[in-house]
Amino acid sequence: MNKLKFDMKNMWRRMSYGAFATRDTKLHLFYVIADALVAIGFRNLRLSGLKPKHVEALLDYFQDEEYAVGSIKNLMTCVRQWAEYIGKENVVKRTNREYGIDDRIYVTNLSKAKLLPPEQFARLTDEYTKASIRLAVEFGLRREECIKIQLVLADKGNVLFLKASWTKGGKEREVPITTAEQRAALEMAKVVANGKSLIPPTMRYVDQLNRFKAQCQKAGIRGVHGLRHHFAQERYQEMTGWKCPAQGGPTSRELTPSQKARDREVRLLISKALGHEREQVTAIYLGR
Repeated sequence: MNKLKFDMKNMWRRMSYGAFATRDTKLHLFYVIADALVAIGFRNLRLSGLKPKHVEALLDYFQDEEYAVGSIKNLMTCVRQWAEYIGKENVVKRTNREYGIDDRIYVTNLSKAKLLPPEQFARLTDEYTKASIRLAVEFGLRREECIKIQLVLADKGNVLFLKASWTKGGKEREVPITTAEQRAALEMAKVVANGKSLIPPTMRYVDQLNRFKAQCQKAGIRGVHGLRHHFAQERYQEMTGWKCPAQGGPTSRELTPSQKARDREVRLLISKALGHEREQVTAIYLGR
Protein backbone atom coordinates (compact mmCIF):
# COMPACT_ATOMS: atom_id res chain seq x y z
CA MET A 1 0.00 0.00 0.00
CA ASN A 2 1.47 3.36 -1.01
CA LYS A 3 1.60 6.28 1.43
CA LEU A 4 -1.33 8.15 -0.10
CA LYS A 5 -3.53 5.05 0.11
CA PHE A 6 -2.53 4.69 3.75
CA ASP A 7 -3.48 8.33 4.39
CA MET A 8 -6.79 7.90 2.57
CA LYS A 9 -7.69 4.81 4.56
CA ASN A 10 -7.15 6.74 7.80
CA MET A 11 -9.24 9.61 6.43
CA TRP A 12 -11.97 7.16 5.39
CA ARG A 13 -12.10 5.74 8.89
CA ARG A 14 -12.71 9.20 10.37
CA MET A 15 -15.29 10.45 7.85
CA SER A 16 -19.06 10.19 8.18
CA TYR A 17 -21.14 9.06 5.22
CA GLY A 18 -24.61 9.68 3.90
CA ALA A 19 -26.46 7.75 1.24
CA PHE A 20 -23.92 8.48 -1.50
CA ALA A 21 -22.23 5.11 -1.20
CA THR A 22 -21.47 2.32 1.19
CA ARG A 23 -18.28 2.55 3.23
CA ASP A 24 -16.56 -0.11 1.13
CA THR A 25 -17.49 1.61 -2.12
CA LYS A 26 -16.20 4.92 -0.80
CA LEU A 27 -12.86 3.39 0.17
CA HIS A 28 -12.57 1.81 -3.27
CA LEU A 29 -13.08 5.21 -4.91
CA PHE A 30 -10.40 6.78 -2.73
CA TYR A 31 -8.04 3.98 -3.75
CA VAL A 32 -8.83 4.57 -7.43
CA ILE A 33 -7.84 8.20 -6.96
CA ALA A 34 -4.62 7.27 -5.15
CA ASP A 35 -3.65 4.73 -7.82
CA ALA A 36 -4.38 7.25 -10.59
CA LEU A 37 -2.14 9.87 -9.00
CA VAL A 38 0.69 7.34 -8.72
CA ALA A 39 0.17 6.30 -12.35
CA ILE A 40 0.38 9.95 -13.40
CA GLY A 41 3.65 10.32 -11.53
CA PHE A 42 2.80 11.87 -8.15
CA ARG A 43 4.37 9.03 -6.18
CA ASN A 44 5.22 10.96 -3.02
CA LEU A 45 1.99 12.91 -2.60
CA ARG A 46 0.52 12.85 0.90
CA LEU A 47 -3.02 13.69 1.97
CA SER A 48 -2.29 17.30 2.95
CA GLY A 49 -0.48 18.05 -0.31
CA LEU A 50 -3.53 18.24 -2.59
CA LYS A 51 -3.27 21.13 -5.07
CA PRO A 52 -5.23 22.29 -8.13
CA LYS A 53 -2.62 20.70 -10.42
CA HIS A 54 -3.43 17.31 -8.91
CA VAL A 55 -7.15 17.78 -9.52
CA GLU A 56 -6.54 18.83 -13.15
CA ALA A 57 -4.19 15.88 -13.67
CA LEU A 58 -6.78 13.47 -12.27
CA LEU A 59 -9.47 14.80 -14.60
CA ASP A 60 -7.16 14.49 -17.60
CA TYR A 61 -6.32 10.94 -16.57
CA PHE A 62 -9.93 9.83 -16.05
CA GLN A 63 -11.03 11.37 -19.34
CA ASP A 64 -8.08 9.98 -21.28
CA GLU A 65 -8.73 6.55 -19.79
CA GLU A 66 -12.34 6.89 -20.94
CA TYR A 67 -14.02 6.64 -17.55
CA ALA A 68 -17.79 7.02 -17.82
CA VAL A 69 -19.13 10.48 -17.00
CA GLY A 70 -21.02 9.09 -14.01
CA SER A 71 -17.84 7.47 -12.66
CA ILE A 72 -15.91 10.73 -13.02
CA LYS A 73 -18.63 12.57 -11.11
CA ASN A 74 -18.47 10.05 -8.27
CA LEU A 75 -14.70 10.35 -8.13
CA MET A 76 -14.91 14.14 -8.13
CA THR A 77 -17.24 13.92 -5.15
CA CYS A 78 -14.50 12.02 -3.34
CA VAL A 79 -11.86 14.58 -4.35
CA ARG A 80 -14.05 17.36 -2.93
CA GLN A 81 -14.50 15.42 0.31
CA TRP A 82 -10.74 14.96 0.47
CA ALA A 83 -10.21 18.71 0.00
CA GLU A 84 -12.82 19.51 2.64
CA TYR A 85 -11.26 17.05 5.08
CA ILE A 86 -7.86 18.79 4.90
CA GLY A 87 -9.38 22.29 4.93
CA LYS A 88 -8.56 23.10 1.29
CA GLU A 89 -12.04 23.36 -0.23
CA ASN A 90 -10.87 26.03 -2.70
CA VAL A 91 -8.45 23.59 -4.32
CA VAL A 92 -11.41 22.04 -6.17
CA LYS A 93 -13.90 24.04 -8.23
CA ARG A 94 -17.41 23.97 -6.82
CA THR A 95 -19.18 22.44 -9.81
CA ASN A 96 -18.34 19.76 -12.36
CA ARG A 97 -19.56 22.06 -15.10
CA GLU A 98 -16.62 24.38 -14.38
CA TYR A 99 -14.36 21.50 -15.41
CA GLY A 100 -16.36 20.78 -18.52
CA ILE A 101 -17.81 17.55 -17.12
CA ASP A 102 -21.12 17.21 -18.90
CA ASP A 103 -24.21 15.34 -17.86
CA ARG A 104 -24.29 11.61 -18.49
CA ILE A 105 -24.18 10.95 -22.22
CA TYR A 106 -25.77 7.83 -23.55
CA VAL A 107 -25.07 6.26 -26.94
CA THR A 108 -26.06 8.48 -29.83
CA ASN A 109 -25.25 8.42 -33.52
CA LEU A 110 -23.40 11.73 -33.29
CA SER A 111 -19.73 11.48 -34.16
CA LYS A 112 -17.14 12.54 -31.55
CA ALA A 113 -14.26 11.97 -33.96
CA LYS A 114 -11.64 14.65 -34.45
CA LEU A 115 -9.09 15.07 -37.20
CA LEU A 116 -5.61 16.48 -36.66
CA PRO A 117 -5.25 19.43 -39.05
CA PRO A 118 -1.70 19.80 -40.47
CA GLU A 119 -1.47 23.35 -39.13
CA GLN A 120 -2.07 22.14 -35.58
CA PHE A 121 0.49 19.36 -35.91
CA ALA A 122 2.98 21.89 -37.28
CA ARG A 123 2.65 23.98 -34.09
CA LEU A 124 4.11 21.16 -32.01
CA THR A 125 7.78 21.88 -31.29
CA ASP A 126 8.67 18.88 -29.12
CA GLU A 127 9.72 15.92 -31.26
CA TYR A 128 8.65 13.40 -28.61
CA THR A 129 5.14 14.86 -28.48
CA LYS A 130 4.92 14.94 -32.27
CA ALA A 131 5.88 11.27 -32.48
CA SER A 132 3.36 10.34 -29.76
CA ILE A 133 0.55 12.27 -31.44
CA ARG A 134 1.20 10.56 -34.78
CA LEU A 135 0.99 7.17 -33.07
CA ALA A 136 -2.28 8.21 -31.42
CA VAL A 137 -3.69 9.18 -34.81
CA GLU A 138 -2.59 6.07 -36.69
CA PHE A 139 -3.16 3.44 -33.99
CA GLY A 140 -5.89 4.89 -31.77
CA LEU A 141 -3.61 4.83 -28.73
CA ARG A 142 -4.44 6.42 -25.41
CA ARG A 143 -2.22 9.26 -24.22
CA GLU A 144 -0.31 7.18 -21.67
CA GLU A 145 0.24 4.45 -24.25
CA CYS A 146 1.64 6.73 -26.93
CA ILE A 147 4.11 8.22 -24.42
CA LYS A 148 5.27 5.04 -22.63
CA ILE A 149 5.50 2.85 -25.73
CA GLN A 150 8.91 1.39 -26.64
CA LEU A 151 8.99 0.94 -30.40
CA VAL A 152 11.78 -1.64 -30.51
CA LEU A 153 9.56 -3.93 -28.46
CA ALA A 154 6.21 -2.91 -29.94
CA ASP A 155 6.88 -3.16 -33.69
CA LYS A 156 6.27 -6.79 -34.65
CA GLY A 157 6.15 -6.18 -38.39
CA ASN A 158 2.46 -6.69 -39.12
CA VAL A 159 1.14 -5.71 -35.68
CA LEU A 160 1.89 -3.16 -32.99
CA PHE A 161 2.23 -4.99 -29.69
CA LEU A 162 1.37 -3.06 -26.52
CA LYS A 163 2.81 -4.36 -23.25
CA ALA A 164 0.58 -4.57 -20.21
CA SER A 165 2.69 -2.00 -18.35
CA TRP A 166 1.88 0.63 -21.00
CA THR A 167 -1.88 0.10 -21.14
CA LYS A 168 -5.03 0.84 -19.17
CA GLY A 169 -5.80 -1.91 -16.70
CA GLY A 170 -2.63 -3.79 -17.61
CA LYS A 171 -4.19 -5.45 -20.64
CA GLU A 172 -1.74 -6.17 -23.43
CA ARG A 173 -3.04 -6.07 -26.98
CA GLU A 174 -2.13 -5.93 -30.65
CA VAL A 175 -3.12 -3.37 -33.27
CA PRO A 176 -2.77 -4.48 -36.92
CA ILE A 177 -0.38 -2.48 -39.09
CA THR A 178 -2.18 -2.18 -42.43
CA THR A 179 -1.34 1.23 -43.92
CA ALA A 180 1.70 3.14 -45.15
CA GLU A 181 0.77 5.96 -42.80
CA GLN A 182 1.04 3.64 -39.80
CA ARG A 183 4.45 2.42 -40.92
CA ALA A 184 5.65 6.01 -41.47
CA ALA A 185 4.48 7.01 -37.97
CA LEU A 186 6.36 4.06 -36.47
CA GLU A 187 9.59 4.83 -38.29
CA MET A 188 9.41 8.48 -37.23
CA ALA A 189 8.84 7.48 -33.61
CA LYS A 190 11.72 5.00 -33.70
CA VAL A 191 14.15 7.72 -34.71
CA VAL A 192 12.97 9.98 -31.89
CA ALA A 193 12.89 7.23 -29.24
CA ASN A 194 16.34 5.90 -30.18
CA GLY A 195 15.66 2.47 -28.77
CA LYS A 196 13.77 3.67 -25.70
CA SER A 197 10.30 5.05 -24.91
CA LEU A 198 8.91 8.40 -26.04
CA ILE A 199 9.96 9.90 -22.72
CA PRO A 200 13.25 11.83 -22.96
CA PRO A 201 16.07 10.09 -21.04
CA THR A 202 16.40 13.02 -18.65
CA MET A 203 12.68 13.17 -17.80
CA ARG A 204 10.10 11.17 -15.86
CA TYR A 205 6.75 10.13 -17.29
CA VAL A 206 4.93 12.88 -15.41
CA ASP A 207 7.35 15.48 -16.79
CA GLN A 208 6.80 14.40 -20.38
CA LEU A 209 3.06 14.11 -19.74
CA ASN A 210 2.98 17.73 -18.61
CA ARG A 211 5.00 18.81 -21.63
CA PHE A 212 2.71 16.78 -23.89
CA LYS A 213 -0.34 18.55 -22.44
CA ALA A 214 1.30 21.99 -22.72
CA GLN A 215 2.29 21.33 -26.33
CA CYS A 216 -1.20 20.16 -27.25
CA GLN A 217 -2.83 23.12 -25.55
CA LYS A 218 -0.58 25.55 -27.39
CA ALA A 219 -1.32 23.82 -30.70
CA GLY A 220 -5.09 23.74 -30.08
CA ILE A 221 -5.21 19.93 -29.78
CA ARG A 222 -7.69 18.92 -27.09
CA GLY A 223 -6.68 15.46 -25.94
CA VAL A 224 -6.56 12.25 -27.96
CA HIS A 225 -10.13 11.04 -27.34
CA GLY A 226 -11.40 12.39 -30.64
CA LEU A 227 -8.42 10.90 -32.47
CA ARG A 228 -9.34 7.45 -31.11
CA HIS A 229 -12.91 7.92 -32.34
CA HIS A 230 -11.61 8.85 -35.80
CA PHE A 231 -9.32 5.81 -35.84
CA ALA A 232 -12.23 3.51 -34.97
CA GLN A 233 -14.50 5.03 -37.60
CA GLU A 234 -11.87 4.84 -40.34
CA ARG A 235 -11.12 1.20 -39.54
CA TYR A 236 -14.82 0.35 -39.54
CA GLN A 237 -15.30 1.76 -43.03
CA GLU A 238 -12.15 0.05 -44.33
CA MET A 239 -13.24 -3.36 -43.02
CA THR A 240 -16.97 -3.22 -43.80
CA GLY A 241 -17.08 -1.08 -46.94
CA TRP A 242 -19.67 1.31 -45.49
CA LYS A 243 -19.65 4.16 -43.00
CA CYS A 244 -20.61 3.65 -39.38
CA PRO A 245 -23.87 5.14 -38.05
CA ALA A 246 -21.95 7.97 -36.33
CA GLN A 247 -20.72 9.06 -39.77
CA GLY A 248 -24.14 8.85 -41.35
CA GLY A 249 -23.95 5.20 -42.38
CA PRO A 250 -26.72 2.63 -41.99
CA THR A 251 -27.96 1.86 -38.51
CA SER A 252 -28.14 -1.69 -37.18
CA ARG A 253 -31.81 -1.94 -38.14
CA GLU A 254 -31.00 -1.06 -41.74
CA LEU A 255 -28.36 -3.77 -42.23
CA THR A 256 -29.06 -7.07 -43.96
CA PRO A 257 -28.44 -10.31 -42.01
CA SER A 258 -25.05 -10.81 -43.70
CA GLN A 259 -24.12 -7.17 -43.06
CA LYS A 260 -25.08 -7.53 -39.41
CA ALA A 261 -22.76 -10.52 -39.09
CA ARG A 262 -19.89 -8.54 -40.64
CA ASP A 263 -20.76 -5.51 -38.50
CA ARG A 264 -20.44 -7.53 -35.30
CA GLU A 265 -17.21 -9.18 -36.44
CA VAL A 266 -15.61 -5.82 -37.25
CA ARG A 267 -16.82 -4.21 -34.05
CA LEU A 268 -15.16 -6.96 -32.01
CA LEU A 269 -11.87 -6.45 -33.85
CA ILE A 270 -12.02 -2.69 -33.33
CA SER A 271 -12.89 -3.12 -29.67
CA LYS A 272 -9.78 -5.26 -29.16
CA ALA A 273 -7.59 -2.82 -31.09
CA LEU A 274 -8.77 0.00 -28.82
CA GLY A 275 -8.04 -1.98 -25.66
CA HIS A 276 -11.58 -3.03 -24.81
CA GLU A 277 -13.08 -6.49 -24.64
CA ARG A 278 -16.78 -5.94 -25.26
CA GLU A 279 -18.43 -5.29 -28.60
CA GLN A 280 -20.95 -3.02 -26.89
CA VAL A 281 -18.24 -0.42 -26.18
CA THR A 282 -17.88 0.32 -29.88
CA ALA A 283 -21.31 2.00 -29.89
CA ILE A 284 -19.64 4.97 -28.19
CA TYR A 285 -17.19 5.30 -31.08
CA LEU A 286 -19.29 4.11 -34.02
CA GLY A 287 -22.92 4.63 -33.04
CA ARG A 288 -25.52 1.92 -33.38
